[in-house]
Amino acid sequence: MKFFLIFLPMYDKINIIKKRGEAMNLENLQIIFPVFGILGLIFAILTFVFIKKKPQGNEKIVAIAAEIHKGAMVFLRREYTYIFVFIVIVFILLALFLSIWTALAFFGGAFCSMLAGFIGMKAATRSAGRACHGAITGGTPEALMIAFKGGSVMGMTVASLGVLGLGVVYFLTKKPEIINGFAMGASSIALFARVGGGVYTKSADVGADLVGKVEAGIPEDDPRNPGVIADNVGDNVGDTAGMGADLFESYVGSVIASMAIGFSMFVNDGDNQLLYMTFPLLLITIGLLSSFLGILSISILKNFSPKAALNYSTYISGLLFIVGAFFAIKITGMQFSAFWTVVTGLLCGLLIAAESEFFTSGSPIKKLAAQAESGPATIIIYGLALGFESTILPIITISIAIFIAYWSLGLYGIAIAAVSMLSTIGITMSTDSYGPIADNAGGIAEMSGAGPEIRKITDKLDALGNTTAAIGKGFAIGSAALTALALFSAYKESAEIKIIDLSHPTTVIGLLLGALLPFIIAALTMKSVGKAANKMVFEIRRQFKEIKGLLEGTGKPDTESCIDIVTKAALKEMILPGITAVVSPIIVGVLLGKEAVGGFLAGATATGVLLGIMMSNGGGAWDNAKKYIEEGNLGGKGSDAHKAAVVGDTVGDPFKDTTGPSMNILIKLMSVVALVAAPVLAKFSGILTGLLE
Repeated sequence: MKFFLIFLPMYDKINIIKKRGEAMNLENLQIIFPVFGILGLIFAILTFVFIKKKPQGNEKIVAIAAEIHKGAMVFLRREYTYIFVFIVIVFILLALFLSIWTALAFFGGAFCSMLAGFIGMKAATRSAGRACHGAITGGTPEALMIAFKGGSVMGMTVASLGVLGLGVVYFLTKKPEIINGFAMGASSIALFARVGGGVYTKSADVGADLVGKVEAGIPEDDPRNPGVIADNVGDNVGDTAGMGADLFESYVGSVIASMAIGFSMFVNDGDNQLLYMTFPLLLITIGLLSSFLGILSISILKNFSPKAALNYSTYISGLLFIVGAFFAIKITGMQFSAFWTVVTGLLCGLLIAAESEFFTSGSPIKKLAAQAESGPATIIIYGLALGFESTILPIITISIAIFIAYWSLGLYGIAIAAVSMLSTIGITMSTDSYGPIADNAGGIAEMSGAGPEIRKITDKLDALGNTTAAIGKGFAIGSAALTALALFSAYKESAEIKIIDLSHPTTVIGLLLGALLPFIIAALTMKSVGKAANKMVFEIRRQFKEIKGLLEGTGKPDTESCIDIVTKAALKEMILPGITAVVSPIIVGVLLGKEAVGGFLAGATATGVLLGIMMSNGGGAWDNAKKYIEEGNLGGKGSDAHKAAVVGDTVGDPFKDTTGPSMNILIKLMSVVALVAAPVLAKFSGILTGLLE
C-alpha cells in the first residue's frame, strides 16, 4: 500500500489532465505498437551481436559448439519445410472459406512464430560455447551473464514480434475475425514445434542416458557417447525453439481473446470498443519495455547468486509493469477495476511459478530421491503421485484468479488477467531460454575436457535452468486455462450460441470427446518418444560394439547418424498430433453442431490443464531427484540409487519436455480453430444431430 501512495500526486495530476480533455488519443496510439515492436527487435539483434563478439574459447570448444549449431539448424530447416506445406494448405482453405485477409493474418502469425524460433536458436547455439569459455575466464558471473544475454535474444524476439505482428494486424483491420487468424497461425506452429522439438530432444536424451550412463557406465555428456551431440542439439530445438513457439502463441492468444471479447461487449459503442480492443496491446507494450529494463539489470545483478540474479531481474520487470499499467489505466480512461485484474493475473503467474518450483526443486525432491534406494519402480510410483499432487495448488490458484478477474471486469477481466500473466514474456522467456544454453555449456565443458571445477559452475547454472524451465511451463499452463476460457466465451458469441446445455446428448458427447483428446495426444507423443528413443538406443549400442576403441577413447563416434535418426523420427511423429488438433473441432462441429463444439472445448480444457501440470511437474521432479543424487547424496553418481533415478528421469523426460507442455498449446489451438471457424460452424446444426430429433 505504501508503494502506491508514492504515486498519488501523479495520479491526481492525471485526473486533472483528463478533466481538461487531454486524455490519450487511442487513434494516434495505434502506430506506437509496431514502432515499439521494431525497437525491441533491434535490441534483440544488438544483443546477439554483443554475444558474438565474446571470445569463443579454444579449438575444442569452437569445434563442439559448431557441431551443435549445425545439427540444430539442420533440424530447424527440415522442420520448417514440413510446416510450410501445412501453412500453404491452411492458407488456401482459409482464403476459400473465410477471407484472404484472415488467411494473410494466419500466415503472419505463423511467420512471426517461425522467425522467433530461428533467431532464438541461432542465438542459443552461438552462446553456449561462449558461456563455457566465460566460466573458464570469469567464473559464475561471466557464464551467467552470457547465458542470460543469449536467452534474452529469444525473450525479446518473442515479445517484440508479438507486439509488432498484433500491432500491424490491428492497425490495418480492427476486425476480430481477421485478427483471430494471426492467433491460429501462431498456435499451429507452436504445436508442431513443441511436439517435433520435444520428440527430438527427449528421444536423444533417453537414448544417450540409457546406453551411456546406465549400460556403459560413462558420465553424462561424455564425448565417447555418439548420442551426446544429438542430446545437446535437442536442448535447443525443444527448450528454445519449442518453448519460444509455445509462449509466443500463449502471448498472442491471450491478447486476441481479450480483443475479441472487448469487440463483442460494445458492438454499438465505437469509442469503448476501440478502448477495450486497444488496452491489451497497450499492456503488452508496457510489458515489453519492462522486460527490456529487467534484462538490462542483469549486468548489475550478475555478481549475486545466479538464482537471486534471475529472480531479481524478473521482480524488477514485474514491478515496472504494474506501475506502467496503473498509469495506462488512468490515462486511457479504462475502468480502474482493470488494475485489479492486471495484478491478479501477474500474482497468479508468480504463484503458479512458485508452486511449480516447490514441487520440482523443493523438499519433495529429497523424498522422491530417497525412493530410488529401493529401485526404479518405487521412484516411478512416487514421482507419479507427486505429479498428481502438484495439480492441487495451481488449480486452486487459477480458480481464485478467475473468480477475482470475473468479479472485477467480467469475462474481459479474465482475458486481461491472462494478458497480464504473460505481459513480461520478454524476461520470462529470457530466463527460460537461459536454461538450454547453460545445459549446453556444461556439455561442451565435459566434451572439451575443461575440468571438474568448470563443470561444477555449469552444473550449478544448469540446475537453476531446470527450475526456470518449470516456472516458464507454469506460466504457459496457467495462462492457457485463462485464455482458453476467454476464447471459449468468444467462440460462444461468434457462433451465436445463447446457452450450452449439458443435458443435451450431443453436448455431452462433445464434452467427453474433448476430455478424451488430450489423452490421445499424450499417447501419440509418448509413443513417439519411445519409438524414436528405441532407434537411438540400438544405434548407440551398435557404435559401441562396432567402432574400435570407442569406449577406450581412441575411436571417434558417428554423431551425424544419431542426429539424422532423431531428426527424421521427430519430423515424422509431429504430423499426426498437429493435424488431429486442427481438424477435430471442425469434425465435431460438422457432425454434432456448434453447441457440441462448446462442450468439446470445455472437456479438452479441463483435462488438458490437469495433464499439463501433472506431467510437467512430475517430469521436473524426477529430473532434479536424479541431480540431487549426483551432487553426492544417497551414494552419488554410479550408485544403485543413481541408476534407479536415471530410469525415473528417463520416464520423466517426455513428461516434462514433450507431452506436458503440448497440453496447453493443444487446448488453445483447438479453441482458436473453433473461433476462426465459428462463422462456418454457425451454419451447421450437425449432420448426426438431426437423427436425434
